[in-house]
Amino acid sequence: MRHTISVLVENKFGVLTRVAGLFSGRGFNIDSLNVAPTQDPTMSRMTIVTRGDDATVDQIVKQLEKLIDSIAVTDFRDGEYVDRELVLVKVAVDSTTRPEVMQITDIFRAKIIDVQPASLTIEITGSETKVEKFIELMRPFGIKELTRTGKVALPRN
Repeated sequence: MRHTISVLVENKFGVLTRVAGLFSGRGFNIDSLNVAPTQDPTMSRMTIVTRGDDATVDQIVKQLEKLIDSIAVTDFRDGEYVDRELVLVKVAVDSTTRPEVMQITDIFRAKIIDVQPASLTIEITGSETKVEKFIELMRPFGIKELTRTGKVALPRN
């Protein structure tokens, strides 16, 4: 089962290495990891998506709480939250497929951010489900390149 964990940490050298080491040292995998400073430049928020049963996630949360640079750990399975992901996807197009790709892009409220003779680069943000569906619809046209930010999340309260 996939779990989303938010970790507020001190914005210091080596914190990311310690968190990654905690996961690798215990044989846990990170599906996605997003790290950036918060409104307070002395703190960063890490959003980690991992897989495991409840006992595994409980162990991960406890280990993260023990890290010296950890300020707060939130396991989002325990409450409501909002999440988003940003994806840039370069799709192959020609004169016959361009209108259809543009129409699908509009339906998903995505943005075309670069136009080339043989491709369109599209930016899409949204839930993981929305992003996955958009990517699935773009595959038949030919995805040339794709990059994802990984999930970012905040509690609703």
